[in-house]
Amino acid sequence: MVEEKKLRANSAELITQFSALTDYLKPGCQVLDLACGSGRNGQWFTNRGCHVSYLDRDLSGLDVVTDDASSIELLKWDLENGCAPALPQERYDIVLVFNYLHRPLFAQIIDSVKPGGLIIYETFTEQQAQIGRPRNPAFLLKAGELKALVANWRTLHYAEDLFTELPTASYKAQLIAQKPLV
Repeated sequence: MVEEKKLRANSAELITQFSALTDYLKPGCQVLDLACGSGRNGQWFTNRGCHVSYLDRDLSGLDVVTDDASSIELLKWDLENGCAPALPQERYDIVLVFNYLHRPLFAQIIDSVKPGGLIIYETFTEQQAQIGRPRNPAFLLKAGELKALVANWRTLHYAEDLFTELPTASYKAQLIAQKPLV
């Protein structure tokens, strides 16, 4: 088991600071870490007994540690080229998306969350182009866009601002929302 201190340093603060998140971690919890990169955010859930599907077009940077290989699933899919299968519908209790935006996937992401499940999403807003990368509007959320995406969901956390406590100051939107049961 990885020490909590190391987990906090490696997982997004949005995950580690949202104390109510542990209330949603049930035995057999299914988590999707979409565009997972190194897998640092999914690792937090793996270490808490969740089954985590790590999905990215390139898994060579994945750095996940587990005592139970059956608790993870590796999905090497390029979701942007049209060749990947669709995300499974209503499979995941929690879907994580950090620093990634591909608008054509929004419907699939929403559909992949089970009723009562959570989406945890954090990525850059248009204001980020004023101070650094990314600058391409295709990779930047418009004001209120993320919240509008799940307008009929229960919002547990939402923020859209300049976050200075990140490794570098960044304009981002953060969302934790629960899908309606019906």
